[in-house]
Amino acid sequence: MSPIILRILQLLVLVLLQAVLLFVSAGDLRWQAGWWYIGLYVLMLAAASFVMIPHRREVIEERSKGAKGGKRWDTWLTQLMILPSLGLLVLAGLDQRWSWTPPLPAWVRLSGAFLFVAGYALVLWAMYANKFFSQVVRIQTERGHVAVTDGPYRIVRHPGYLGMTISMLGAVFLLDTVYGLACWLLYLVLILLRIAREDQTLQAELPGYREYAARTKFRLVPGVW
Repeated sequence: MSPIILRILQLLVLVLLQAVLLFVSAGDLRWQAGWWYIGLYVLMLAAASFVMIPHRREVIEERSKGAKGGKRWDTWLTQLMILPSLGLLVLAGLDQRWSWTPPLPAWVRLSGAFLFVAGYALVLWAMYANKFFSQVVRIQTERGHVAVTDGPYRIVRHPGYLGMTISMLGAVFLLDTVYGLACWLLYLVLILLRIAREDQTLQAELPGYREYAARTKFRLVPGVW
């Protein structure tokens, strides 16, 4: 099976899993926020495929490998990050079922939708700019891996993580659950831990990264960290 087809199948399974978690926990297939989430997610995947398949097949092939070849510590962190990501969907569904959160104002939910899409767009930009963009922390010596300094990498060293964090925060409000902020905060802590370890690894092992880090001071948020 080609890596492109494999990656498409992986993403289709992910969409199905997310839909099951949302609507089974909510107990209601008519839940509009759940359908908005799934619909926007599918549209973003379609947009990513339109951009990446013709121009960045090597990124798709790399990401289709999953956790193969990654650092051992990163494997554990990556698995832990799955918990708040999927936990948010279950918690949002249960919130819908039991009405824990009063309905949020429409502008809050629309802002959530905007952040959800904008964060994913930033991830896509990072993927397009960085042909070595991977699901795991590993030095891709077989592909001549070097530090990438173009696109969003001119602003922060880890724009992909920034985009994922923004997108998940948007999902909290899109799904109409303030309790989902607990999942987002846990996700943020794990992201910060991963960035710290990844940055150490890249400075020690990736050609050109130490010099790049000296020029690009901030890892995640400009002017903050």
